Amino acid sequence: MSGGFFEAVYAVVARIPEGSVMTYGDIARRIGYPGRARYVGYAMRACPDELPWQRVVRADGSIAGGGFAPVRRALLEREGIPFLPDGRVDLGKCRLRTE
Repeated sequence: MSGGFFEAVYAVVARIPEGSVMTYGDIARRIGYPGRARYVGYAMRACPDELPWQRVVRADGSIAGGGFAPVRRALLEREGIPFLPDGRVDLGKCRLRTE
């Protein structure tokens, strides 16, 4: 994927409002690359720190990020993101829908 793909991903991430999340697949569909959630993940590994990177989660609501997962969860909790008892984000309550 080109740098243009990464920039398109970051433009979407920049517009995710506080209190909402999107999945990697949602972002891929929004920028015209359905089925390329994994490539969105590659872009997110290099996401600029000033973007709300914590608001991007897996399709099942689980939090990616390896060692950063606890930080991501804390940031999401601070924004009021609801979680299910098993630790996943409650996508039914806070997922920003793609058009």
